[in-house]
Amino acid sequence: MRKGARFSVIAILLLFALLTIGISATIGWRPFFGPNARTLTARTFESTPARLERGQYLAESVMGCFYCHSERDWTAAGTPPIESKKGAGAVFHGGPGKLYAPNITPDTETGIGKWSDDAIARAIREGISLDGHALFPIMPYPNYASLPDEDLASLIVYLRSIPAVRNEVPRSEIVFPVSRIMNTFPQPIESEVPPPDLTDPVKRGEHIARQASCADCHTPNDRGTPIPGMTLAGGFLLEEPPGRVTSTNITSDASGIAGYDEETFLKVMRTGNVGGRMLNPTMPWALYGRMTDDDLKALYAYLRSVPPVKHKIDNTAPPTMCRLCKANHGLGKEN
Repeated sequence: MRKGARFSVIAILLLFALLTIGISATIGWRPFFGPNARTLTARTFESTPARLERGQYLAESVMGCFYCHSERDWTAAGTPPIESKKGAGAVFHGGPGKLYAPNITPDTETGIGKWSDDAIARAIREGISLDGHALFPIMPYPNYASLPDEDLASLIVYLRSIPAVRNEVPRSEIVFPVSRIMNTFPQPIESEVPPPDLTDPVKRGEHIARQASCADCHTPNDRGTPIPGMTLAGGFLLEEPPGRVTSTNITSDASGIAGYDEETFLKVMRTGNVGGRMLNPTMPWALYGRMTDDDLKALYAYLRSVPPVKHKIDNTAPPTMCRLCKANHGLGKEN
């Protein structure tokens, strides 16, 4: 072999070695080999009246299952899911590609009717679909990873009880490299997830906020990573059928909800009415307003415990660039 050819081969091998080391030391090989998915078990969850009741409460009052997995009536107050299409799937607006929320009704052809209980459990808490592919984390399985076992069982029992709706939903098409990076997110859960401490109102509210995915909408991010120091300070841009909207500040700063006492907070969550002005329908108050008084009061206690952040947002004002959340929104230039 001539010297030049040998040099080229050595250079290629060296480059390959450096690339291999670099991948191993940074993102790892998971993006290329698929998500870390555990083997499904034969566990099943018995249907009981208590589980049906608890599961309905979680799905329709806390976790918002049908607000994502259903077409919604954007002309009605609170934009509720269309009852005849509840759980039958929907399209998302915005995001890295074409995003669809799948059919989660017990239809055997287009829904989850043929899924085992453990397959549904794995999808909810670990982000793995029946065929083993990773779910895009707009499905907030990282939050649901803390869903205790009994609540998980109750939710699955309830989902199996809703009317089956035949509706074929396309699989999401995620753009590269996000389609590979998302393989790193799912984490297997192979041990018990016990109930959280619900005796302390703040801890209880924190758990509810996680299951309701409050931070997912109310914390701005930079290329998918939450911006440090901006927890629940608003600034996340959402694309909805009525148009673009920016989530608001729900910390206890004056630019957030400092003026809310507990009674006002419960009233806003139940009616969507803030000082005579209705909340943007993207905020699903008609869902969260169904929570019990105790849960809403705990949620309020938790929000009051979060460090206040000054971040002015007003969706009725012309959008301008904000240096804090790095997005264009009403009153952005005043931050």
